[in-house]
Amino acid sequence: MSDWKPKRFWKTATATTCEGGFTVELDSRSVKTPAKATLIVPTMPMAEAIAAEWDAQGETLDPATMPITRGANAAIDKVRTQHAEVAEMLAEYGDSDLLCYRAAGPDMLIARQAAAWDPMLEWAAATLGARLAVGQGVMHVAQDPDALAVLRAEVCAFDEFALAAAHDLISISGSLILGLAVVRGKVEPDTAWLVSRVDEHWQIEQWGADEEAADNEAIKRTAFLDAARFYKLSRS
Repeated sequence: MSDWKPKRFWKTATATTCEGGFTVELDSRSVKTPAKATLIVPTMPMAEAIAAEWDAQGETLDPATMPITRGANAAIDKVRTQHAEVAEMLAEYGDSDLLCYRAAGPDMLIARQAAAWDPMLEWAAATLGARLAVGQGVMHVAQDPDALAVLRAEVCAFDEFALAAAHDLISISGSLILGLAVVRGKVEPDTAWLVSRVDEHWQIEQWGADEEAADNEAIKRTAFLDAARFYKLSRS
């Protein structure tokens, strides 16, 4: 496999206004997405964050250090052209939401899940009008079609930038409710991440940490927090 990486060819990256929104120029040349579209984002703070990522690059370009750029590329090249499909995929998480599947024991884990997850479900019922049912074990819990329709409408109303952020928030956490709670400002991203990891952290307490699992969790946590930041920047 080649380890080739693009060389830095620009001196400065600058956020600027453009027709349709805001963009980033590299020595007066507009940044392009991988699909060769002009990178146009909805807010100046997002453009400034992307410019900062480009300015921070060394002699070679490292996309792994550019989460806001990657998010914008995904929103423009992928989500914009597949909005309905992405929205439907995310809406389906409502029918298998992490928060609805509870342990049968021990009592301490049952209590911990309830303390972390019940407030999120109550928020969804009170604020969104979507009350989800809860069950024990892994067998499918049938949900009220009207509640699922409400959640689907929430997701379908997102523009491509919000939907790109929601994709990671929901898919990484396994919870449509948690993803919506983050974008609605109900819960801080760090707290939402911990809420999504109740079961995993319980297992660590019982059996100890696994180095590979810890590394994977760190990667997922970073991606989750990056998605929350991307959403906030898209609304600024």
